Amino acid sequence: MAATVETGVTVVRNPASGDEVGRVPQAGPDEAAAAVARAAAAFPGWWDTPAAARGAVVRAGAEAVLAQRDELALQLTLEQGKPLREARIEITRFVHTIEHYAGLAKSLRGAYVPSLDERTHGLVVKRPLGVVVAIVPWNFPTTLLGNKLGPALVCGNTIVAKPAESTPLTTLRIAELMREAGLPEGVFQVVTGKGSVLGEALVGDPRVAKIAFTGSTPVGKHVAELAARGVKRVTLELGGSDPMIVLDDADVDAAVSAASVGRFFNCGQACLAVKRLYVHERVADEFVEKLTTKAAKLKLGAGTADGTMLGPLHSEPQRETLEGQVSDTLEQGGELLAGGRRPDGDGLAAGWFYEPTLILEPPHDSRVAVEEVFGPALPIWRVRGLDEAIERANASRFGLGSSIWTRDLTAATIAAEKLEAGYTWINSGQIVYDELPFGGFGESGLGKEHGNEALDHYQESKAVVVRQSPR
Repeated sequence: MAATVETGVTVVRNPASGDEVGRVPQAGPDEAAAAVARAAAAFPGWWDTPAAARGAVVRAGAEAVLAQRDELALQLTLEQGKPLREARIEITRFVHTIEHYAGLAKSLRGAYVPSLDERTHGLVVKRPLGVVVAIVPWNFPTTLLGNKLGPALVCGNTIVAKPAESTPLTTLRIAELMREAGLPEGVFQVVTGKGSVLGEALVGDPRVAKIAFTGSTPVGKHVAELAARGVKRVTLELGGSDPMIVLDDADVDAAVSAASVGRFFNCGQACLAVKRLYVHERVADEFVEKLTTKAAKLKLGAGTADGTMLGPLHSEPQRETLEGQVSDTLEQGGELLAGGRRPDGDGLAAGWFYEPTLILEPPHDSRVAVEEVFGPALPIWRVRGLDEAIERANASRFGLGSSIWTRDLTAATIAAEKLEAGYTWINSGQIVYDELPFGGFGESGLGKEHGNEALDHYQESKAVVVRQSPR
């Protein structure tokens, strides 16, 4: 397991070896309540701090994190399993997001509405919500924290973060660095322990105004149900099964590269990843051959080893779930082009490794087609054209991301309008930008992260009517 529990303590383990890399407290409801109480006590002072000053403190925290990027990246690799290169990218991404929102602090605005009535005008006042709980998963524990931390703090909220039980160490160190950089006590706290215990306590606390959750769709639904009891704000970034469409006029080499990175980055453990591939029949053979060749060249290994391109899955249950999805699918049909098994080789037996896997033409109702596949396995189907591709792409309860590769502007425009997903990339790899709103359709989520739109989810709008006295 990526983490084991001893009395009162979580032992965090390296997914590549099973070695212990750290220990953190197993907090319970009392510790959760105490953290919320500290956040509630810190809220008035943080709200009263001018927005520009809040932004300056948040930016200083981001700079402190950046200065320790190598230390943090190594810690992230040891507890999560991803290659060091990917861990550095993740820490850098966290910093960019925090800096982005720190820069928006001076741009927080309300509104003025003139001439509502005789000698009467209106104001739209923006105010923070209060205490925010951020529940963050193990696959990208720092970037997904940053998506919540940046807008929440800049808007004047205080925040209690609950990292995944198996990846708390980097988050704890980031909180420490940001406090050392000037963030007041109680404004940003981290509580560690079991989600089933802390999640219920934090979400149900009447002093909590909002929950920002990233994780699986079933757990997200449960969080929403708990929050609804107190009519609390929620932002949910949930599961995905992102389709990628490749038309016959596409740059095949560029599309192959995007498919490989989009599926195998972080060992395929991403909500926002290429998980279903629809390729035009005229270029399908060429595309499949090149993608199969590329997958075979991915070097598996511990995240700290030189040249590692694909680290382990995060836990034994994670690998077992993936193995079940692949084996059940192949029993129904489809051609296994690559992978589909645990790898051989020195240094791999102790970790949760799995070969990059490609399956051609599995049934459309198979597990890899209808479930979220959180690992390095990709189903591929041939299609006759754009209409069929879009129809297949939309035949999912998920709607997080999507992409299309084509030189035809009309086809790209149709796809951008018709694909039922919160994000669509055209001839681009799956890069999320802080400047654009991000959030899913259907069972992939509720609300938006990133972009100016995220600020709206951490503020309340209040209407004020001002009537002037007659002269």
